[in-house]
Amino acid sequence: MNGTEIESLARLALFAGLSRPQLEAITHAYDEEMFPEGQRILRKGLTGAGLYVILDGVATVVLNDSEIARLGRGEFFGEVSSLLGDAPTADVVASTALRCLVIPEPKVEEFLLANPPVAVNMLRAEALRLSETLQWKG
Repeated sequence: MNGTEIESLARLALFAGLSRPQLEAITHAYDEEMFPEGQRILRKGLTGAGLYVILDGVATVVLNDSEIARLGRGEFFGEVSSLLGDAPTADVVASTALRCLVIPEPKVEEFLLANPPVAVNMLRAEALRLSETLQWKG
């Protein structure tokens, strides 16, 4: 990633609170991956591959052939299966061309421990997701 991309990463809510050197360290330590429209990134019931942070594009979360969520720039997926060591509970498909920062499953916990603001921001996002799910089901 170049300087512009680091600034772009800095504007994502997930990375709020990190310094420029911390952001640079993240961009040097982890790879970006591109997924073409229609590619399944995670498959329900199979091993999760890591934490994916969407840098550009849209992903769809699909459960039992039904769309349950659309995720865009700054949102993330794969964290639950990575942290629990469980298989994903839904499919995630690229709805558009998708560019993600990918933190491999074995490195997710280490990454969060090394970047406490990211862990807190992720926890807030998870709490919001849970709250929305409970409201929807209520």
